[in-house]
Amino acid sequence: MLGRWLRGLRPPPEIPEPAWQSVLDALPFLATRTRDERARLRELSARFLQQKEFHGALGFTITDDVALLIAAQAVLPLLHLPGDLDWYDDFVGIVVVPSEVSTRRTLVDEAGVVHEYDEAIIGEAREHGPVMLSWPHVAEGAAGTQAGPILNVVIHEFAHKIDMRDGQVDGCPPLPIGFMGSTTALQARERWLAALQPAYDRFREQAIVAERFGGEPPWLDDYAASSLAEFFAVACEAYFVDRARFIQEFSGLASAFDAFFLANDRQR
Repeated sequence: MLGRWLRGLRPPPEIPEPAWQSVLDALPFLATRTRDERARLRELSARFLQQKEFHGALGFTITDDVALLIAAQAVLPLLHLPGDLDWYDDFVGIVVVPSEVSTRRTLVDEAGVVHEYDEAIIGEAREHGPVMLSWPHVAEGAAGTQAGPILNVVIHEFAHKIDMRDGQVDGCPPLPIGFMGSTTALQARERWLAALQPAYDRFREQAIVAERFGGEPPWLDDYAASSLAEFFAVACEAYFVDRARFIQEFSGLASAFDAFFLANDRQR
């Protein structure tokens, strides 16, 4: 098996035109990008495939089509980020499974009581570790056949990877000094949270009203109400899949997302 440094000496693989066209056909939110953006996505996808290792587990078989469909979505958040694939340099493995899996969780409540329970998950990102994805849910998100809120497990888990870069999973990715006019790292974080926290609080209230009192359900998946980190990841799904509606629903947060995810464009 080639080491990472040796793989970096080799040119990335050429993605055949029919294979790339199949990805664009399967992912309308990529196909509607500009010509230059699509070319950039293709290049990033090729480099991603060169650097990462895909593994099928629990009987799932990795194919070129599977790997490319995942790669194209994984690199979308990096399209205009300085450093592009450096954001994902803390891991190599991507594990794809044939269905959701059950994992053991431990929770300590406010009284200090330890609770253990099994949770069914469709994806998971671990700090300095692999990303796990359930293929049926990857395919469902790509096809857009799910009922209700947008579901894109690939963007979701790779958004967590971006969030984890500073060692904390808190919904606040590492922000450069100068972000939204900031002059210090602390100020950059404060300006991010000034957009994220109110949006999260409003969403959480709407989700609670919908669940308990039959109010109108929110646009995002209500899983986003579980924490700021999950709200960030779910919001990223919507931002990259349907940015126009995201701006309508979360105008203040969209401005902060633009300032972060479109950083390269703003520096030109």
